[in-house]
Amino acid sequence: MPQIFHPSMNTISRVSIFGAVFIIAAVIWLLAVIVRSPYVTEAGVVHAQPVPFSHQHHVGDDGIDCRYCHTSVETSSFAGIPSVEICMHCHSHLFVDSPLLEPVRESFRSGRPLRWSRVHDIPDFAFFDHSIHVSKGVGCVSCHGRVDEMPLMWRAATLHMEWCLDCHRNPRPHLRPQELIFSMTPQDELRSDVSAEELIVANHVQSKTDCSICHR
Repeated sequence: MPQIFHPSMNTISRVSIFGAVFIIAAVIWLLAVIVRSPYVTEAGVVHAQPVPFSHQHHVGDDGIDCRYCHTSVETSSFAGIPSVEICMHCHSHLFVDSPLLEPVRESFRSGRPLRWSRVHDIPDFAFFDHSIHVSKGVGCVSCHGRVDEMPLMWRAATLHMEWCLDCHRNPRPHLRPQELIFSMTPQDELRSDVSAEELIVANHVQSKTDCSICHR
């Protein structure tokens, strides 16, 4: 019976099988990179907004406290998107003719709220409570980054579950005294006489990793 396949096919088959392993591994690695890339996580990506609001100017230059605009951050799961009435507290006197602020003035006149694009948007299947994290001593900068250096707002972290779990498993590097919660000073530059262990006791920190804590 004549030979159907050339003997070299044995070598080609072995190389193909061996190469398939690397191809599959490369595909898995590529998918992992894509899932963690800004294309998917939107980390570092600036969102288009109805008004080019600058945290760098308002927080960094003017020193406005986070709570002035995000009024419910200490008492609610939602930090709160500032109303145009809050904007107009200042801008009824400052930059009253600025074209950039016309959407704010129009919203104030008409009563129709501005439609901001959420930058830090947690999926609906996960529960997050701002007030709990603030009360336990987690500073704004730990999750939102140096907003005082952001001329336009972007997401500083991936918001992936593994990112949340890293902190929940070891919250010590992210804890700070209550008077420094809203400070933009990076965690590694804080000067505090209170240790992380003392903060854990004082704030009754019991960081949990049960699925039901976030997925309710």
